[in-house]
Amino acid sequence: MIPMKILGIETTCDETAAAVVTLGDEERGRILSNEVLSQIAEHAAYGGVVPEIAARAHVEVLDRLIARALQRAGTTLPEIDGIAVAAGPGLIGGVLIGLVTAKTLALVARKPLLAVNHLEAHALTPRLTDGLAFPYLLLLASGGHTQLVAVKGVGDYVRLGTTIDDAIGEAFDKVAKLLGLGYPGGPEVERQAQNGNPERFALPRPMLGRRQADFSLSGLKTALRIEAERLEPLASQDVADLCASFQAAVVDVVVDRVRVALRAFAGVAGHPTALVAAGGVAANGAIRRALAAQAGEVGLSFVAPPLPLCGDNGAMIAWAGLERLRLGLVDDLTVPARARWPFAEAAPAA
Repeated sequence: MIPMKILGIETTCDETAAAVVTLGDEERGRILSNEVLSQIAEHAAYGGVVPEIAARAHVEVLDRLIARALQRAGTTLPEIDGIAVAAGPGLIGGVLIGLVTAKTLALVARKPLLAVNHLEAHALTPRLTDGLAFPYLLLLASGGHTQLVAVKGVGDYVRLGTTIDDAIGEAFDKVAKLLGLGYPGGPEVERQAQNGNPERFALPRPMLGRRQADFSLSGLKTALRIEAERLEPLASQDVADLCASFQAAVVDVVVDRVRVALRAFAGVAGHPTALVAAGGVAANGAIRRALAAQAGEVGLSFVAPPLPLCGDNGAMIAWAGLERLRLGLVDDLTVPARARWPFAEAAPAA
């Protein structure tokens, strides 16, 4: 069989990305090119993503980025077997720009269009990087999403837990803003935590011990704010200790919630092949180390994408499109852009 080559386009938030992926040996993917242009500099002054600025930035660079991805992959549009695009969830202006571009390319080149759920792309990334077999337990954690999901197959996902308020990445970003750190906040909190004392502040561990594998970060964030206000003005060591204590609390919560999800996994998907972390928060070293140790304790391997593939990128979109094309899951040109698009069904109530 001649390997398929898929062009992937990602514009759901503040990264413009295009990539070409093919199927390599042993059913693993092979990334031929992966071009990502971050907009951090454009949004830093505002302390967060401004949708209008993000959309304009996508318009300005997407065509050139696609051309560069094709060139660096050593291929041309006629040689591509499908056009995959993140059709949501995300900032609707950015999603529309990527989707309209992909529809135009698919129409002109007469190629299949593959409308990919951005969250599904994160969920399938371990199959691109590690050839991981189904089913596996996924912690999907980013600035907008925190879910524990049984990944049973392409398009077959069962949500075992989610956040009832802030996502993990959102909580990191809000803590960074509260403490006057830079943007994006997650890496800044992690960097400060390396020089801090994680035991100085007795912050709460919300939802610890609960039977359902849900998260809640709002109370933890509030507790940190109270401690910070009590100490004002903050010295540099205070900031480092607050970050370390916050990160330690998040790690404890994540480990406990994953433990609950592992118990629930058997009832919906059997025995997992691995414990997986994906999404931007999967780049956090403390969380990765804790999950690797937890997986080892229960005899599972731990899989997390390389750091460049934790954030938004075109390679994960292209791979999800390749997985869908192999199953004949092709979309027509009427497929809509979606600001919200759940990708996993909730597990049946126990």
